[in-house]
Amino acid sequence: MRKKFITIERQYGTGGSNIGKLVAEKLGINYYNREILEITAKKCDIAPDKLENAEENVPTSFLYSLMLASNFSRSYENNLPLSDRVFIIESQVIKELAEENDSFVLVGRCGNYVLEEYGTFGVFIYGDKKKRIERAINDYKIEPKKAESVLKKTDKRREVFYNTNSDRLWQDKDQYALCLNSTELGDELCAEIIVNAFKKYCEDK
Repeated sequence: MRKKFITIERQYGTGGSNIGKLVAEKLGINYYNREILEITAKKCDIAPDKLENAEENVPTSFLYSLMLASNFSRSYENNLPLSDRVFIIESQVIKELAEENDSFVLVGRCGNYVLEEYGTFGVFIYGDKKKRIERAINDYKIEPKKAESVLKKTDKRREVFYNTNSDRLWQDKDQYALCLNSTELGDELCAEIIVNAFKKYCEDK
């Protein structure tokens, strides 16, 4: 049986990270989000903050595109700007973890694309804009006057990052096994639905 990994893409303010943690806890498997950044930073001997800043920049170099499409040597990769190398490095880390684990939950980082060859159960978490803004203010402690701007910028960054690094569209729901409106269902119910659907998915494969 192929390994199976739960990958979650989420709009800002939907609680995707918290839902991912709940799913991992219920299934008794590992959870990865920022942990990927920290593992990558340690592996590359780069400060996590520096890597996080580079992670937010969209790769645009021609060499980067060639790197993804071919088996360039390590010397070519090392000559790329850090912002262009982040996705390559993180993808390597994610695949190494996939080799070591039968299953885990991964939030963000084009997980369903990176792990496609291993077998994934892709989830997209979305929600009502007004309620997402409220969550940003109440749970994420974003200043009310900045909340909508932060939401728009974060969603845009995630969308561009995903679209640039994969051959897909971030909000194309056809590519996900399950799409959930967390502002209507709540984190706990979303997690329960994901767990139950994932278990059924595994039984049928």
